[in-house]
Amino acid sequence: MENKYQILENYFGYTTFRTGQEEIIDTLLGKRDALGIMPTGAGKSLCFQIPALLLPGVTLVISPLISLMNDQVIALNQSGVAAAALHSGLSPADQQDVLAGAARGKYRLLYVAPERLFAPYFQKFVSRAPLSMVSVDEAHCVSQWGQDFRPSYLQIRQFLDSLPRRPVLGAFTATATPRVREDIIALLGLKDPLIVTTGFDRPNLYFEVQAPSDKYAALRSFLSSRREKSGIIYCLTRKQVEEVCARLCGDRYSAVRYHAGLDDEERSRNQEAFQRDEEKIMVATTAFGMGIDKSNVAFVVHYGMPRNMESYYQEAGRAGRDGSAADCLLFYSGRDVVTNQFFIEKSRDGEGRDGEEVQAFRQMERGKLNRMIRYCHTRRCLRADILGYFGEKAPPYCGNCFSCLHEFSLQDVTIEAQKILSCVARMKQRFGMKVLINTLRGVPDKTVAAFGLASLSTWGIMGDWPEKKLRELIHCLAAEDLLALSEDGYSRVILTPLSREVLFSGKKVVMKRPAKAFVPREEARRTAKTPSDPVLFEKLRALRKSIADEQVVPAFVVFTDATLRAMCDQLPSTEEEMLAVSGVGKAKMEKYGRAFLKVLRGG
Repeated sequence: MENKYQILENYFGYTTFRTGQEEIIDTLLGKRDALGIMPTGAGKSLCFQIPALLLPGVTLVISPLISLMNDQVIALNQSGVAAAALHSGLSPADQQDVLAGAARGKYRLLYVAPERLFAPYFQKFVSRAPLSMVSVDEAHCVSQWGQDFRPSYLQIRQFLDSLPRRPVLGAFTATATPRVREDIIALLGLKDPLIVTTGFDRPNLYFEVQAPSDKYAALRSFLSSRREKSGIIYCLTRKQVEEVCARLCGDRYSAVRYHAGLDDEERSRNQEAFQRDEEKIMVATTAFGMGIDKSNVAFVVHYGMPRNMESYYQEAGRAGRDGSAADCLLFYSGRDVVTNQFFIEKSRDGEGRDGEEVQAFRQMERGKLNRMIRYCHTRRCLRADILGYFGEKAPPYCGNCFSCLHEFSLQDVTIEAQKILSCVARMKQRFGMKVLINTLRGVPDKTVAAFGLASLSTWGIMGDWPEKKLRELIHCLAAEDLLALSEDGYSRVILTPLSREVLFSGKKVVMKRPAKAFVPREEARRTAKTPSDPVLFEKLRALRKSIADEQVVPAFVVFTDATLRAMCDQLPSTEEEMLAVSGVGKAKMEKYGRAFLKVLRGG
């Protein structure tokens, strides 16, 4: 019988485990529950796929999306692992065939949506099938306090309790705050679980925030050197998706669209075209979310600011899954704040809760939005800011984000900060950003008149400041914890403990400003390697595409870009040498190895 190391190499083509994988695998094999919190690209799937091949019986993988299930099943089958998925996309006859095959031991892994757990035909199957393990993918979906909440996930614990014998349980997610982690453990009923958090850092990802006056012009500038690269552009609204996609197609970019307003057929067709590299760019709302298992996404652009860090990091993390250098660019504007505030107040996520719970939920969402606004204005290391949100300490310099790579000049804004803080204090912290700015600039409006704010000593004290520049300074003060926005639904500008030090203790305030206009980062500053032989790399990619097209599977399922680059670097000439390339297992060697060796040998 094969051991975990042989399975890792023979089926998945790797010779060593990544951080956290082996510990989780050993725990599950020892029949102890486990919770893995591992960033996108860290290899969560292997943590339950390898135990599934070593445990007797069937492993049930509960997954929220058909696309996610199908992608993993295709990848497993390509690697020589017998797996199947049970979902609404199959006819009743096909569903029965899948369950019959699983009952006969044909499949080691069976993927299923949580909505099917209590279907009579499925209940009949699990009452007789020897389930050795249940794995819950995207486990954060069980928590009402995280992103992507799915009520059907709340049925999982009841399902486990209904089984004749409870199998070992594994739960996996890419992002989870402490509160969401507690919910996962409690709501899924994990028993004394091993908790492994491997760290949220993705060193290969470059982070940048821009506030362009013309977002589309900035997008076109960014894409100009990336026409042949694959990427995702996330938009806040369906209308924005339509506009951006139409303009990109008009500028002869290979782009398709994805949002909940499209019919199922078009969404499926567009997603498949993107997965198979027939279309380079996907323009989408967050409806194009979990299950994007595409390894060669070279960039993710957020055309508008997401409303929380969890969503942002999960979406940005779909870039560079194979370890290649990738860009994560966020466009920010004040309009994004208004749009997200509207989404929070009109959200239906609070349905089924009492009034106090709804208010608590919305207050939490407002706090997350304020934290996202702060990220968009900080001049500190962006990576450190993200990791700090998830409770992970990071050095103040990463060398791979806009703040760390760009040249800044320092400007003393202590007097300006004192004026702003003094105005907030005199307004008794009762008003929002717009009223504060109007008061500082001496611009009358209805609120100013109603509350007599023109009589304050700070009225018009910054009248020579343009509104946009003043708003930016206030946000920068908030990013340094010298101000804050309330979370009560009114977004009042309020003071912090550090405000007093500036007003009364002589604390200096220094603002970092870009020393020159934005210049795109040079390729030489990337952290990951480019192919040692670009011509050979393109030949290998062409072969991969022809094989993928013939088998009607995404190209990365054959070999990832990282594996093709390794082939270029190592230049294997024998089957034994090919097996030593990371990402080439025995199953793929038998299927594709000789064809790729022929190209590598110059044939």
